[in-house]
Amino acid sequence: MSKRLQVLLDEQEYVEFQGIARKQRMTLAEWVRQALREAKSGQTGTMEAKLRVIAEASKYRYPSADIDVMLDEIDAGRGLD
Repeated sequence: MSKRLQVLLDEQEYVEFQGIARKQRMTLAEWVRQALREAKSGQTGTMEAKLRVIAEASKYRYPSADIDVMLDEIDAGRGLD
């Protein structure tokens, strides 16, 4: 059995989403359903799986610095300094 879901959007967002759906040759409703399914699939994963990924990543050496230094370097690279 299907259920109806009402989502309120401001007009600018609605038009933007409608345009995206149209470019993909689908209705806005179908685009929203697919977006919700994609969001749901991105939320899957057990805590154990996430911890395994962290444990695996911790085996490697990555460049690291003080957070303020890193943020300053990022800003400098963007020309924001």
